[in-house]
Amino acid sequence: MGAGVIAKKDGGGRRRRRTRSAPMAEINVTPFVDVMLVLLIIFMVAAPLLTVGVPVELPKTAANPLPGEQEEPLTVTVTAEGQVMIQTTPTTFEELVPKLRAIATERDSDRVYLRADGSIPYETVVQVMGALNAGGFADIGLVTDIGGPSLDGQDG
Repeated sequence: MGAGVIAKKDGGGRRRRRTRSAPMAEINVTPFVDVMLVLLIIFMVAAPLLTVGVPVELPKTAANPLPGEQEEPLTVTVTAEGQVMIQTTPTTFEELVPKLRAIATERDSDRVYLRADGSIPYETVVQVMGALNAGGFADIGLVTDIGGPSLDGQDG
């Protein structure tokens, strides 16, 4: 990105004077573009890794995904050990409803995503869904992985 020097030429060639160099006013943009493209690729690769999530083994289903929304979705996760987490913050069953009520007052949407490990009992999932409803979230989306059986005689 450095500036170069262009030498002035003599017009007549009679008497040779000391030539003064004029600074070149052109900027080499190629390295700048290269750096910006590398940064773009880095951010494109890193962006999916920034999503909030606690590692759980989600059950598989043939359901279609829900459409995206404007606000960052609230995610409640139930791990294989039965621990409940709001986003990435661990919480107990006793604290779940008061925390959800406090969160519901600050949010525009009443949508919440419930991620539950496939190995936990159904009763635990239903209890957490009841707590979500009591906390002010009526629109509960169950998060699953794709590729499960479609139950219409064809495997998905």
